[in-house]
Amino acid sequence: MKEGTMDDLDRFLEEQLNNREFAEEWERAKPEFEVMKLLVKARSEMGMTQSELSRRTGIKQPNISRLESGACSPTLDTLSALARGLGKKLKVSFV
Repeated sequence: MKEGTMDDLDRFLEEQLNNREFAEEWERAKPEFEVMKLLVKARSEMGMTQSELSRRTGIKQPNISRLESGACSPTLDTLSALARGLGKKLKVSFV
């Protein structure tokens, strides 16, 4: 990612959040974005490819790709399998 791109994205998002409909949808989708971000981050930090995570979890690589891109939402069983494959534990909380 080019330097400055994140600043541009942050500015754009801030502007969009002034729109009530956008802000409501953003808030609704926030948990999904967080799951996507955490999955990609954990896998990347381990230097693991989607294919390796697939081998460790039994989840097909294209399905991992769809989860990371937000094209589908994981079940708790899937999240648990991903956590185990990443050598982590799944923690769910209400705040």
